[in-house]
Amino acid sequence: MKILGATIGDCVHTAGILGFLEYAKNFGHTCIFAGTRKSVADLITLIEIEKPDMVALSYRLTPQPVKKIFEQLKKEKSKNQWLKKVTLAFGGTESVCTVARTYGIFDFVVSQQKGMRELAAFLSGIKQDDVKNIYPQNLVERIEKHYPYPLLRHHFGLPSLIETIKGAKIIAESQMLDILSIGPDQNAQEYFFNPEKMNPEQNGAGGVPIRKPEHLEKIYKATRCGNYPLVRCYAGTNNLLKWAKMTVKTINNAWGAIPLFWYSTLDTRSKRQLKKAIQENQNVIRWYAEKGIPVEINDSHQWGLRHAPDSIEVATAFIAAYNAKKAGVKHYIFQYMFNTPYGISPSNDLAKMLAKKEMIENLMDEHFAIYTMVRAGLASLSSDPYIAKGQLAASVTLSMALKPHIVHVVGFSEGDHCATAEEIIESCKIVHGLLKNIMNDWPEFQIDSRLVARKNKLIKDANIIIEAIRQLSAHSDGLIDPDILSKAVETGILDAPDLKGNKHAKGIINTRILNGACYTIDEKTGKILEECERINRIMSEL
Repeated sequence: MKILGATIGDCVHTAGILGFLEYAKNFGHTCIFAGTRKSVADLITLIEIEKPDMVALSYRLTPQPVKKIFEQLKKEKSKNQWLKKVTLAFGGTESVCTVARTYGIFDFVVSQQKGMRELAAFLSGIKQDDVKNIYPQNLVERIEKHYPYPLLRHHFGLPSLIETIKGAKIIAESQMLDILSIGPDQNAQEYFFNPEKMNPEQNGAGGVPIRKPEHLEKIYKATRCGNYPLVRCYAGTNNLLKWAKMTVKTINNAWGAIPLFWYSTLDTRSKRQLKKAIQENQNVIRWYAEKGIPVEINDSHQWGLRHAPDSIEVATAFIAAYNAKKAGVKHYIFQYMFNTPYGISPSNDLAKMLAKKEMIENLMDEHFAIYTMVRAGLASLSSDPYIAKGQLAASVTLSMALKPHIVHVVGFSEGDHCATAEEIIESCKIVHGLLKNIMNDWPEFQIDSRLVARKNKLIKDANIIIEAIRQLSAHSDGLIDPDILSKAVETGILDAPDLKGNKHAKGIINTRILNGACYTIDEKTGKILEECERINRIMSEL
């Protein structure tokens, strides 16, 4: 398609129109910039000479003076049949765009508030009412349509079901979010299928009080507007398979997030014994795999949240991905939680994430695709909203080094209270703003020599842990055997300081943040305990 671009009226601001024309070239269009301050008569002459398929006009001054040009253009379009065949696009400030829309002469009007995805759809020839093509309702298709621009995800669940439904609609209409994660309250997560066990005093604690499948359906229905975000839901901590089947049926669950070790006696979020929990969790992962639904196994940062050393975080990242692949998962989501544990430095944080990424992506092949999701650690956000906004932007900026497919936005308010719909939209706008500034030619932090050295050391230490788990069994693949995996926890190969006193774990490891990294510390000497020595001590006692 041939596109002719110009500014109109007295406008000499060319950044917007030139940016549009450069962007349009990415879609295979031939673009011509005709200059600035063009009158309607000038445009008619240019159109007759160049015979473009599209004319893109720009104006960034105050709205009042441009109205006369819009009126003249409308008259020309009404009396010239050939002009009606030319696609007209307009770009400017939102105040001018609001006026432009009232004249009904433009096929597309774009301001800085208009989403890049709608612009891409327009340049691709997709009609604005073709929701399926603009906003695919399949996670992989939606990622592939917009990458390298990441999808944005946020969790949402207010103590009131009615307010959650209203908020879900507001969020969808804002078009700022691609994936809405419904967060049920703890009563629902643990006792949805056993309501008689619920504690009424805990209704709404930590999320929305989902009590019937119809409640999920109502939230989903509320999101069928705006940019039609994908919807997903936290897994229950009990009856995970029933939860999986229900959420796929009611909200077209975008993917299943299932732990491997957790939602068990290990974290006390259910009363399932560790071995049984691992078995049941693996069964649910296999169920999702059989249905062709993407899966996330979020174990790694759970260890980090309990102050496990960085080496165990990296090792469990690989073990989770390995289990997904062995279960037949085709599309695997791995979430990298930055800023965890509290006190980790940006350099060491990124080194740990790159170690995880390198290890798990060695598992990739034509049958096992991995998609990267990044997020800020909740504990890293201040209760002061202005400070938290800066922390959110800083965390996402660092995490972009991983070239994520999904950014799990953690609202700036989360350090103080659960985010409202308006706070979620504002948080997403912050992220969209920083993405616009850093998506082009951002420096490669990962080539820093200190970072590379730390990454390589973590990979080496993680492999020591993985090999130790494999040595626990001579007859099975220990990395997927529930007996062996539970034994790895019981013996302390996998351990965390916050598990002290838990009779289902060893809970003897000591860790400390030193120079911005989380290390295992020898209790007697107070010095760093190398992973090879820690594992040797454990294995010698077996």
